[in-house]
Amino acid sequence: MKIQVLGVGCPLCKQTKANVIEALQSLGIAADVEEVTDPNRIVDLGVLGTPALVIDGDIKFYGKVPTIAEIEKVLKK
Repeated sequence: MKIQVLGVGCPLCKQTKANVIEALQSLGIAADVEEVTDPNRIVDLGVLGTPALVIDGDIKFYGKVPTIAEIEKVLKK
C-alpha cells in the first residue's frame, strides 16, 4: 500500500501524516508513507487543496485534516 500525504509542510499537513501513522499502527497495517511537498507534483496528482491524502493513487481526502477514525475507515476497505 502506498500512501501520500500532500502539502507544503504546514502544521495541518504534519497532523495529517501523524494521523495516518497512528491509524496504520492501530490497524497493524504496513504501508509506504510519502510526503509530497512539491506544488507541481501536488497539482499533477489532481489535488487543488491541501492537506490531502492519496492512497494507492486515489484521492481520499483534501482540504482538511482527516481524523484517525476517518483514515481507519478508508484503510479497512
